[in-house]
Amino acid sequence: MPEILGSDLNALLEATPDAMVCVDRRGLIAFANAQAEQLLGYARSELVGLSVDVIVPDAARAAHPMQVAAYLEAPRTRRIGSGARLNLAARRSDGSEFPAEISLAAFGNKDAVLVAAAIRDVTDRLAADAERERLLATAERERVDTKVRQAQRLESLGQLAGGVAHDFNNLLGVILSYASLVAADIAEAAEADHDTWDSPLRDVEQIRLAAERAARLTHQLLAFARREIVHPKLLNINDVVCDMKELLDRTLGEEVELKTTLPLDLRQVMADPGQIEQVLVNLVVNARDAMPQGGVVSIETNNVDVDTVVPGTDSELAPGQYVDLRVSDAGVGMTPEVLERAFEPFFTTKSKGSGLGLATVYGAVAQAGGTVRIFSVPDVGTTFSILLPVSVESPVEVEGPSAPLAGAVVETVLIVEDEDALREATRRLLVRHGYTVMTAPDGLAAISDAAVYEGAIDLLLTDVVMPQMLGVEVARQITDQRPGVRVLFMSGYAQPVLAAQGRLAAGVTLLEKPFSDTELLAKVREVIDRND
Repeated sequence: MPEILGSDLNALLEATPDAMVCVDRRGLIAFANAQAEQLLGYARSELVGLSVDVIVPDAARAAHPMQVAAYLEAPRTRRIGSGARLNLAARRSDGSEFPAEISLAAFGNKDAVLVAAAIRDVTDRLAADAERERLLATAERERVDTKVRQAQRLESLGQLAGGVAHDFNNLLGVILSYASLVAADIAEAAEADHDTWDSPLRDVEQIRLAAERAARLTHQLLAFARREIVHPKLLNINDVVCDMKELLDRTLGEEVELKTTLPLDLRQVMADPGQIEQVLVNLVVNARDAMPQGGVVSIETNNVDVDTVVPGTDSELAPGQYVDLRVSDAGVGMTPEVLERAFEPFFTTKSKGSGLGLATVYGAVAQAGGTVRIFSVPDVGTTFSILLPVSVESPVEVEGPSAPLAGAVVETVLIVEDEDALREATRRLLVRHGYTVMTAPDGLAAISDAAVYEGAIDLLLTDVVMPQMLGVEVARQITDQRPGVRVLFMSGYAQPVLAAQGRLAAGVTLLEKPFSDTELLAKVREVIDRND
């Protein structure tokens, strides 16, 4: 044992759990402890006097003398190996190698220096690290797979909801149109016999109100399915919140307080203000119901810069600038099982309600190009975070429709609608208000009738989704025949005439089904009188 190692240090090196060897300036092993014997496979008497190169793997042996010399020029305590993210190995007496972590320390002075090397086999640690990485990768893959399955399920539900809403809107259109016709006839009869017809008139009004409530439900389905027609404009979300505050306060009632945090420098987004209002109402009602004993609902907005893709979103959120709209409560919260299904239409944990509130939120936010996330802990509360992309567009001044022409209406309207009852009801409503009306059950018949009709056709009123030929193709062929014909589309499912993010394609005017007689007449007048 070199004198430089005192008895106390010798005892310490023997007691350490790591394999210890001490190397002199010549690179010869001057000391090895019992753990070194076990790890390296040499007897201690064999190791002492050997070059330290015997424990260096063959691949690293050529460079090792230079590394030793460099270390001895400026000896210091350091650790090399896996902890320093280096691939380091040591060699046993039988030639086998193992991954190692080696800690170095120098003792003595420049003339009589010894380098103590603590050698640790990190095979188990590396295996544990690899297993941990594997488990993390598996968990991440399962998380992503769950998100993908959830998104696919919601997309399938959206397609189903959109199809149901389209067919249901046609039926509601028939109910509303005929209710208007019947109401008008009864109103005329009631002028002469009020006692007899007053009750039937009220009954018809109830039918109309029920149909309108059903129409609102279909609009919620279309919003979830991202099939609803939107009218986006440049918005400051703070303005929408401020405009809605009085209504939201009344909605919450006296037991729940509404607090808002709205920074003055909030960026603008491109969204339909009506949809943002609907999102706020749905989330505030949800928060109120989560706090039956009362509490505080917070609405907060912030500017957010996303530098990297945000994980955990329904669709990966691209880097960019966003506005974050947050609605928070301190209510009952949601379990993981409820969270997973929160956006599904008709899924609800409430005793009352349609289960369309959060589905509508999901669809409206997605249609605006954003994403919605839920942070919820049972018995702690819930926060909905809505991220909407900042818009770089400039505001555009839009002229309103021209005023209706005075005098008698003499225009001719060609109606193309495959639903017989709705086609007839629409015809009767227009005829009652002075229009000359032609009808066709499909696109081919409409094109044929327009080709042989000798008079002027002022307006083509066509359904969008029909068998054989879509409304856009009907409009193209008829306007090719008659360049002066104005076109008004009508549909409860207008995807074929929509451009990006549910916006109407350029030059398209749409009458949304189901429509009232007032909406029909106003839209017809608007399109015929438009100056373009």
